[in-house]
Amino acid sequence: MLTMKKIAFALSIIALAIVVLPSCKKNNATNTEAGVTAETTPAINSNNLNILGPDFPLKVEITSAMPPGGVKIEVVAKKDGSADPAFFTATNNTTAPQNNYTITNTPSAVTCVVTVTVTSLSKSGNVWTGVYRYSKK
Repeated sequence: MLTMKKIAFALSIIALAIVVLPSCKKNNATNTEAGVTAETTPAINSNNLNILGPDFPLKVEITSAMPPGGVKIEVVAKKDGSADPAFFTATNNTTAPQNNYTITNTPSAVTCVVTVTVTSLSKSGNVWTGVYRYSKK
């Protein structure tokens, strides 16, 4: 026979299940985020040699749907094939589709490589990377 204590305990368990179980549901929206893509000017995979300086503009445009948390854009410029540290770096978090940078301190008469990495701030595994080369006259 059921006692009042057993009924109260059973109702407590049912109430707890009603409150806790919905919070265990996975959020599928985060798992289905579209892959980040971008275009740059100068274009990725291009070789822009013997350009006058001293500064070099770079435009990064996010061409995919913007992730809900925005993106982190990292720009690194260094001498191609060198173990020297980068002579230019920039990092920013943004929700703007168009982002402009100015690469400075470029050494003369050497080929330099620029790596642009765009990472979703909502899903860290969602990354786009591109590279181009240039040289200052």
